[in-house]
Amino acid sequence: MPADDLHRAAALDRSRATVNRAGAAGLAPRPWQHPGQPASDVDLVRFAAWSARHPETVDPAVLDAALRLLAPARAELDQIESGLLFAARASGMTWPQIAEPLGLGSAQAAQQRLGRVLHRSSAAPES
Repeated sequence: MPADDLHRAAALDRSRATVNRAGAAGLAPRPWQHPGQPASDVDLVRFAAWSARHPETVDPAVLDAALRLLAPARAELDQIESGLLFAARASGMTWPQIAEPLGLGSAQAAQQRLGRVLHRSSAAPES
């Protein structure tokens, strides 16, 4: 693994640890999590945003950590979205049926959305 990747991974681990120390480690596990599986980056970012509801007590280090976790949280959501889109198609939903709950105006827009999500999922990580 290139040194830049190692440094980026270590920085993300430090950010996760910061948010967990701030209280996210006490979050109840989601029903789909395996025993011992850590909270997702989406959950950590959500926890940090919730913690920031009182500006007078918010820890800037937690906000910094959450901001650093936004890109991997977005990647998680892209993976979830593509999985849902593939599941919808596999279940027999048509593209127009998929477009409607997404607030998209056409089947073509729904297909293009899947393409964008897949492209983002396969793109190189942000530095």
